[in-house]
Amino acid sequence: MQDGGVFRIVSSRSSPRARLRRLAGPLVTAATYTRGFHLFTGLLLGVAIAMVYPGLEGDGGLGYRVALLAVPVPILTAFGLIAEARRFEGFQARLLLRPGDESDIAVTRSQTWPDRWRTALWLVLRVELGWLGLAPAASAIFTAVAMIGSPATDDGLVFDGASFPGGAAHWWLVPLGLAVILAALSYLVGAGLLLTVLAKRLLGPSASEKLAALERRTEQLLEHNRLARELHDSIGHALSVTVLQAGAARQLLDTDPAFADRALDAIEVTGRQALEDLERMLLLLRDAPEPAAPRPGLAELKVLADTTRGAGASVEVRVLGSLDAVPAVISREGYRIVQESLTNVLRHAGPVPVEVTVAVHDHEVELTVRNDTSSAEAGRRGTGGGSGSGLRGIRERAALLGGEATAGPHDGYWRVHARLPLRWAS
Repeated sequence: MQDGGVFRIVSSRSSPRARLRRLAGPLVTAATYTRGFHLFTGLLLGVAIAMVYPGLEGDGGLGYRVALLAVPVPILTAFGLIAEARRFEGFQARLLLRPGDESDIAVTRSQTWPDRWRTALWLVLRVELGWLGLAPAASAIFTAVAMIGSPATDDGLVFDGASFPGGAAHWWLVPLGLAVILAALSYLVGAGLLLTVLAKRLLGPSASEKLAALERRTEQLLEHNRLARELHDSIGHALSVTVLQAGAARQLLDTDPAFADRALDAIEVTGRQALEDLERMLLLLRDAPEPAAPRPGLAELKVLADTTRGAGASVEVRVLGSLDAVPAVISREGYRIVQESLTNVLRHAGPVPVEVTVAVHDHEVELTVRNDTSSAEAGRRGTGGGSGSGLRGIRERAALLGGEATAGPHDGYWRVHARLPLRWAS
């Protein structure tokens, strides 16, 4: 790199301080010591079982130590096969092994026998790692302390059968003891990491639990998308009506005060309905305990038509058949399809005549909204262009119900046509 005419070579290697910080990082991390405490609880559990086990006595030799590892296995296996053991162990593992990142360890009861066997294996390995991880590390640290203190004495020190000479001539025992302590702590870090990996494998969610969590997440996303469509259709319609009414009232305020007064009334009614829809959807998003207001259905098309007429459009609504035969979910989604269709008319064509037809057949509901596109002035009187999300939302609503929706020119009209099967909801 050139700086003021002088070339300098910048090394891509990290500095010794950075490497030291990276190596010493695990030794100063809180998770290392919480994992060490978890190892300690496993060691205590093994000691408690060994103390109450009849006939287990020894002099600390190899046979006795092997017995300490083998004796707890049957008891731990039996406890692990209890369904609630997985919840108890999972809670501890989340708290001590994965603080701040707990999503990959389950805290639920064992639902299947494979879950129970995995929990039993976890308990056995947890106690064994307590013995094999913490006990050697603690013994090495105490031995290292004896090594460090030995040169300061005249006769030396003895610990666990190992003797270390005294006197200043054996100063090399001090750095050696420090190295042993560092190695013991590194061994303890490795044991904690191994225990964490085992917890994720043995206490983590099973395949069925992962699938259930994925299904719940998918349902949440679908619900959020549905609420987004609700907001778009409801608030978009209200704003379109409000813009048209406000513009007409401003133009006719001096020449036709009565019309301006009716326009302001329509703005008030439309705004109130929009606020009710917004409050209902916010209650759903907050999972509030109080019930949300019911969503409008096809039976409320008359009110919808009245608010659209308030924007200057002539709306004719025809209902063929009985709406009582239409399931609630079809009725609500059908209402939103008609609402979005009227909103698109106001946006793109302005206050033009609109025909709304609802035909209830034996197996489906047919919705048709059409307006005349022959007037050249119609396209210039709307409230402005949209992003196309309205028509996309109409098609998505129909597709989710197993139906279909189309939009486009038809016999000199702009037509939105939707078919919603009744058998889907039944």
